[in-house]
Amino acid sequence: MIYDTIVVGAGIEGSATAYHLAKQGQTTLQLEQFPLPHNRGSSHGQSRITRKAYGPKEHYTIMMKEAFKLWEVLERESKTSVFRQTGMLTMGTTDNTFVNGTIQSLIKHNMAMDILDSTQAKARFPMVSFPDDFTFVLDHSGGILRADKALKAFQDQFQKFGGELHDGEPMVNILPGDVITVQTTKGSYKCRSLVLTVGPWATRILPAIGVNAPLKPMRINVCYWKERTKGEYGADRFPVFFQIPAIDGYEVYGLPSEEYPGHVKICLHAGPEIDPDNRDAADDKWVIDKISEYVARHFPNLVPSPSIVETCIYTMLPDEDLILDTHPSWKNIIIGAGFSGHGFKLAPVVGKVLGELAMGKSPSYDLTPCKINRFFPKSKI
Repeated sequence: MIYDTIVVGAGIEGSATAYHLAKQGQTTLQLEQFPLPHNRGSSHGQSRITRKAYGPKEHYTIMMKEAFKLWEVLERESKTSVFRQTGMLTMGTTDNTFVNGTIQSLIKHNMAMDILDSTQAKARFPMVSFPDDFTFVLDHSGGILRADKALKAFQDQFQKFGGELHDGEPMVNILPGDVITVQTTKGSYKCRSLVLTVGPWATRILPAIGVNAPLKPMRINVCYWKERTKGEYGADRFPVFFQIPAIDGYEVYGLPSEEYPGHVKICLHAGPEIDPDNRDAADDKWVIDKISEYVARHFPNLVPSPSIVETCIYTMLPDEDLILDTHPSWKNIIIGAGFSGHGFKLAPVVGKVLGELAMGKSPSYDLTPCKINRFFPKSKI
């Protein structure tokens, strides 16, 4: 049998891609190296932030308009609730690039927001403490994506549309050609197009096919902080938030107490560079120290040491844009990589455009910011 497409990787991006392909009637095989579900990559856990406004990165704001609609389609198809609207708060001084970019983006796209000065913010969100010269922007569209449920919904719907999902089956080799051969630990499969959505393992798989993008896997400590008064930071009264910069030049994001009763999720958007197969060897004391300092300074009603610490992996690129592109030499090999800690919310659109590329169609969006050759101006891959 020759599949129309094989998708390697069953994280959120690969699963959204496989779903879109199967929905279009493509014979599709999805391969995942670990038994599902697992927590070794970037798509596990209960929650992610979503929002429409993307600060100065206008191309993602455009994508997010459709992403919200496609999340709603997935909810209807799967009869699963994957989104809770809370609004997203960002804050900073009057010259803050991200704050101003968010305001301009929301105005341009006619999206609901509140702009608050320090006095107004303190009245509305008395549980946080920030400088008096800060401006606060609440993007009404923002909220929580229920990550585990969203991932499973894509995988379940993919199979309902006729797709095959093989977990616990690592890929070991790719033989390019008009018909591609994918070899795994359990067998050999043929396809007309191949989509590689392999998360941090892209640092090994892509060089083997001649693509040496500057990808850097980074381990993120996902920290949960206990409320002194249970429910004070609940999703009914406190939004998700994102601050750039937040402490010593680093970004910080957070979500209200929802996953673990009485615990707020607040994380440094940075961590040590790691080998994805040996991620627990990294020194992360500096991350815990820095985020603890941040929480103590700005969240006085939380216990300033984390009660729960989990981990996930970002795969970073220097410009924090994505790679959504075809292989420079083999146009039937499609690459989705470098999601840089912000790809989950975009997954329905990522899946759509990677699926379009796999089917030889023109993508629905201008993918110029996501081209591989931006790192190789002379096209030397």
